[in-house]
Amino acid sequence: MGAPSILVADDDPHIRDVIDFALRRADMVPTMARDGGEALALFRRGRFDLAVLDVGMPEMDGLALCGEIRKRSQLPILFLSARDEEVDRVLGLEIGGDDYLTKPFSPRELVARIKAILKRSRPAPEPDRSHRHGRLVLDAEARLVAYGGAPVALTALEFAILAALTVRPRTVFTRDHILDAAYGVGAAVSDRTVDSHVRNIRAKLAAVGCRDAVETVHGVGFRLGACGGDT
Repeated sequence: MGAPSILVADDDPHIRDVIDFALRRADMVPTMARDGGEALALFRRGRFDLAVLDVGMPEMDGLALCGEIRKRSQLPILFLSARDEEVDRVLGLEIGGDDYLTKPFSPRELVARIKAILKRSRPAPEPDRSHRHGRLVLDAEARLVAYGGAPVALTALEFAILAALTVRPRTVFTRDHILDAAYGVGAAVSDRTVDSHVRNIRAKLAAVGCRDAVETVHGVGFRLGACGGDT
C-alpha cells in the first residue's frame, strides 16, 4: 500500500506550511488547497485517503465542503477550527466528519489523529468478520453495511461504533467503552461526540427502514437494537 494521500484545505498559508511539513515528515502525501472551492475541485479530480478541512474558510467553509464531499464519498474527514465550541464540534460530526481538532494544535497530534482515522478506515483482513443481526449485515473486512439488502454508507468512526455493537449485540456499552472501541484507549473525546455519531448511525439506518438500530439504555449507554429481527 502506498503513502496515504491527504487533501488539506486551509486559508492560512502558515497553517498549510506547518501541516505540509508534518505530513511529509510522516511519509504522507499532502495536497494543499487555499480555500473550499479549490479543495472541492481537487477532490473531484483526484483520489485521496483523507481530508483535513478548516471550518472557518471564507466563501465555502469546511462544513459546506464536507457536505459536498458527502454527496459522493465517505472519504474520512478531520476538521480544524480556531473555535473550541462544543456546538461547532457536534455540528461537524453530525454532518459527516470523523474527528475535530482545535487550533492551535500540535502537528504531532494532528498526525496521530490522521493515522488513527486511516487505521480505522483500513482494517487488517481477518477471517469470519461478517456479522448478521436481524436484517442488519455488517462485513468488517469489506467495510460494508446493509439492512434488508440496502447498502448503508457510514464514515470510518460510525462503522467502528456499529461494528463494536454488532459483534456483541446483547451488551450495553457505556460511552467510554464506545470511545475505546472507535478511537482507541485513552483518546480525549467528549461524550457528546459519541452521541452525535450514534444519531448519525440511527438516521442512516432509519433511511433504509431500520427504526430500531441502536437502543439507549438510560443512565448506562447504548446497545444494538433488534434491527428488524427478534429481540
